Parts: sequence; structure tokens; C-alpha cells
Amino acid sequence: MPSLLITGAAGMLGCDTVTTLQPAYKLLPFSHDALDVTDSAAVEDCFRQHQPDSVLHLAALTNVDRCQTEPDRATAVNIAGTRNVALACRRHNAELIYVSTLAVFNGDAAEPYSEDDTPNPRSIYAKSKYEGECIVGELVERHFIVRAGWMFGGGIEDKKFVAKILDLARQRDELTVVDDKFGCPTYTVDFANAIRHISESRRFGVYHAVNTGSPVSRFDLARRIVEIAEITSCTIRPVSSDTFPLPAPRPRMEAGVNDALAAAGLPIPRPWDEALFDYITSRLTDR
Repeated sequence: MPSLLITGAAGMLGCDTVTTLQPAYKLLPFSHDALDVTDSAAVEDCFRQHQPDSVLHLAALTNVDRCQTEPDRATAVNIAGTRNVALACRRHNAELIYVSTLAVFNGDAAEPYSEDDTPNPRSIYAKSKYEGECIVGELVERHFIVRAGWMFGGGIEDKKFVAKILDLARQRDELTVVDDKFGCPTYTVDFANAIRHISESRRFGVYHAVNTGSPVSRFDLARRIVEIAEITSCTIRPVSSDTFPLPAPRPRMEAGVNDALAAAGLPIPRPWDEALFDYITSRLTDR
């Protein structure tokens, strides 16, 4: 059974990835505390000790606004940390699976982005993730770059949009949510399954791995969340993103299509609405 070292394994995506990939690999999961990817010596020691066949690099600073206000920290984790992992993979002949984001595109397109479109990131976060992609492509011959959409999952570890909307909708009688930003919700469990299929295919390159379905606005996604949870006491109202000025710019279009998965003949993730229903009704019932 091949060994797979996972950085950042204790986060929302990491928790679901460990559970999903457990049957297929000998897993070597490391939290941020257990393995600081910004420490090149610690990364090298870890690789030397465990000699992984493959590495799934999840460790990243993903708070978009924190990256914007703390660019040095974003650079240290997302760029220098990725370089440390990539160099260790090259030295120890390990494959590298790098998780990136559809935010690497500027968001001006009218339609979802494919792997053939040219990245043009705007925020510090997106720029750091795209630079990470370039580092991986340059340093590691056997690599996969897998881009995610608006991620949801993690159950009790969920601190992102779905869990926040559920918590707020149960506390308030009205929520305002922006209706001019569009994306493709992506369930962590489905994303992890896509990673497994991509890795097993031996077809190296760049992939999008998002749940299918038409792009959805944050407003329409919030309405669907409260509908699935059967919360009738809270009204969701649309507003412009100008209502909520934030430190980091967000793409207007942050949706993608899975063209590379289709071309490789690999399974395509199910529709986001189906995955969202499954997630809320099976894992967030007590939230």
C-alpha cells in the first residue's frame, strides 16, 4: 500500500480527506502544529524519517482577508512553505498533490473557468496560491495540481459559509447575503474522492475538482442552506457586495468546470445541491 504524507491534516479539508483516503493509502497525517511547513529543516527531517511515496499538501493560510492584511505571513506559509515541501519531494522522489483554488482566476469571465484558461489572481491569497502552483510545476516532475471551489464540509470542524449561515439563521430573523459573486460549492468528501481518482490515474497535470451544477450566488446558496435545514424563522435578503467592504477583492466568477477529469475518463463529482443536502442532513443536524 503506498504511503501518503498529508500536511495540514487537522483542518476542515484535512479531516475529511484523512477519513476518505484511509482505505487506499498508508496515511501519514500531520497537523500544522506537528509539521510547520515554513521550517525547511523540519520538513526535511519529516521526509527523511517517513520516506513517503506521495505528499498531499494541504497546509496553507486560507483566510483570504488575513492574507491581504498579513502578506508576509501568506508568503511564508503559501509560497515558502510550498517550496519547502516541493524541494523535499524532489529530493526524496515523492509525488506531490497540491491543492489550489479557482480564485487564481480574476473572475471577469461570464462562464465558469476551465483548466485551459489563464490564471490572473488579484488578492494576496490567490496570488500566493498561484505562485505555489508555479513552484510545484517547476520543482516536481510528478505532480498534480487540483483546484477547488467554494469548499464546505468538515462537520464540527466547519467554520466556513455553510456552517456560518446555519448558525446565524438560527439566531436571527433576517440575513443579508451578497448576490453578485458566483461559484461552485465543493464538498470536501467529494473533493477527497476526486483526489484519490486523480492520483490513481497516473495522469499528472492540472485539474479542477468541483461539484457540478450551474454557478450559484452566495445569496442563492444561503437560501438553499436554510431550506435544506428547514429553518423558516429567518429571511434571506440579497445585497450587493459593496455593502460589505472587505480587505481582499473577491472574483465575481469563481466557478469552474471539470474538463481535465472528463478528458481523463475519471469520475465527475455529483451536483453541488445533492452534496449539500447530504452534508447538512447527515452531518450538521445537531449544529
